[in-house]
Amino acid sequence: MDDKILVTQSSMPPFEEYVEMIKPLWESHWLTNMGDYHKRLEDELRTYLKVPEISLTVNGHMALELALQSLNLPKGGEVITTPFTFISTTHAIIRNGLVPVFCDVKEDYTIDESKIEELITEHTVAIVPVHVYGNICNVEEIEQIAYKYDLKVIYDAAHAFGETYQGKGVGSFGDLSTFSFHATKVFNTVEGGGLTFADDALCKEFAAIRQFGMYGKEDAEMLGTNAKMTEFHAAMGLCNLRHVLEEINKRKMAYERYIERLTGVEGIYICPQKENVSYNYAYFPVRFNEEIFGKSRDQMANELIQNGIVPRKYFYPLTSDFTIIKEKFVVQDTPIAGKIADEILTLPLYAGLSEEEVDRICDIVMK
Repeated sequence: MDDKILVTQSSMPPFEEYVEMIKPLWESHWLTNMGDYHKRLEDELRTYLKVPEISLTVNGHMALELALQSLNLPKGGEVITTPFTFISTTHAIIRNGLVPVFCDVKEDYTIDESKIEELITEHTVAIVPVHVYGNICNVEEIEQIAYKYDLKVIYDAAHAFGETYQGKGVGSFGDLSTFSFHATKVFNTVEGGGLTFADDALCKEFAAIRQFGMYGKEDAEMLGTNAKMTEFHAAMGLCNLRHVLEEINKRKMAYERYIERLTGVEGIYICPQKENVSYNYAYFPVRFNEEIFGKSRDQMANELIQNGIVPRKYFYPLTSDFTIIKEKFVVQDTPIAGKIADEILTLPLYAGLSEEEVDRICDIVMK
């Protein structure tokens, strides 16, 4: 069908605006290595995200992988995390020589802080919680646990761009928070990511890791990589940031139409929003209880696809169920996360989604 509705659609600035933005690059020939646009984007994001410091990266995964590296955690150390996330979270832990320990989640899809302590051993070195679909973790309880056991906390905030909790930027919690600026996110630089810091000293160390481990130009003092953001990507970010509030408001309108149409439908669970959180409306996840609703999540997904709607089973399967994880690590039992993964479906949500298209989707679901 020509009128397919995909689960997401990248936000883009007006074409002419981006062209004007990149014209100076033809004059300067400065295309990467922390140019003017890179510095400007960091400055503007620091303000928008309400964080003391931020560093940009080539993508969100490298932000998380290098965040863990910058903390110099001992190899073989255990990191408590959630299996209800994208595989990138788990890979970042493993690629740092660390061991993922999977904690179950709550009905809001975030890590169950009440089950973290029972997983802590003498080998535990950090906690990597995930703000899922923009639902903020219980940052107060996690902070208390981390303080009690002297653990580092790195938040995967890929879904939480621009959100605040009690007026505080979500990137200011924990030791570090990482963001994804992938094309499918609320704010994008086509590909890109960012890392926010509680400790300014970590910012300097991370910047060196991102640049081949070099603080200066003549020596590498640590093992690093090349994870810099280019000027073209930073330019896209600067353009998109101008329009991000408008984009979020459009997403909110579509989100609220879904709520209006689907709230109260038996067998459909919609996670309620939390108090004191300003949301970015990045996703619209729903869960289908087959016994009550009459169809499974997979059946509903297939029916939508047959009608030109392309949802996503996100997150499914759990990262702890991936072959590479099960073969190499002990996997903890996480029944709530498993049940959610079997029932979850994210319906299309993006700034350009019209009320009529939301109604078309809802009509199929409720048919």
